[in-house]
Amino acid sequence: MDNPEAKGRVLVIEDELHMRAALQKCLEAEGYRVLTAAEGEAGLRTALRDKPDLVLLDIMMPRLDGFALCAELRRLANPVPVLMLTAKGQVEDRVRGLDAGADDYLLKPFSTEELLARVRALLRRVQSRSRSARELVLGEIRVDFIRQQAWRANKTLHLTTKEFAILRLLADSAGEAVSRERFLDVVWGYGAFPTTRTVDSHIAMLRVKIEPNPAQPSFIQTVHGAGYRLEAPGAALPNQPGNAGSGKSSPQENPADFT
Repeated sequence: MDNPEAKGRVLVIEDELHMRAALQKCLEAEGYRVLTAAEGEAGLRTALRDKPDLVLLDIMMPRLDGFALCAELRRLANPVPVLMLTAKGQVEDRVRGLDAGADDYLLKPFSTEELLARVRALLRRVQSRSRSARELVLGEIRVDFIRQQAWRANKTLHLTTKEFAILRLLADSAGEAVSRERFLDVVWGYGAFPTTRTVDSHIAMLRVKIEPNPAQPSFIQTVHGAGYRLEAPGAALPNQPGNAGSGKSSPQENPADFT
């Protein structure tokens, strides 16, 4: 491919040399520009300096592990999608990774086909975000989706990464109902495992933070049998289209396994 930038730039943070080299070769063969880092601190510096479109992040690394690195990116309001790669398959480890701000989770060993499918899905999400709302006003609540900050009047309002993502999806849906399954797909990622009750509990917590009367919500309306809809008197302002692309691509004929 003549211009790898057109498909997106992927940062691979992996301390095992053979895995890092295999991931780089696989992604470059599909036309992505690949940046690499051999440990967490270098990976964090590269992510902040070079602003990749996607981060593939190993969890078990010396000095700064994947959980801490991802949490630091989110603390710094860096919205880059993070796909965690790990051999740790316990539910609590996946929960910890998603709570740290990861967008998706891929368990080793995995195939080239699955890896590339996850990469394409996350980059499509980036492209969609570039056309989505950048700011939302709900009464005295103002939400800045770019900086991941929110205020009630002039006071900072503390929202979680998931709560920002929920509000953004509602704002992007232009007053249409968003199903619980759609929330799970976009906010949690299809590789996650929460139930639709997880959506309801997050909506309830979000209402406590933004609604004048959470028991009788004015902004986030329940649409029975369909999901939730945003009643937004304030304007949602679109971004300019960004450069990250989805670049649909076919998997290799004989996909390798990453172990």
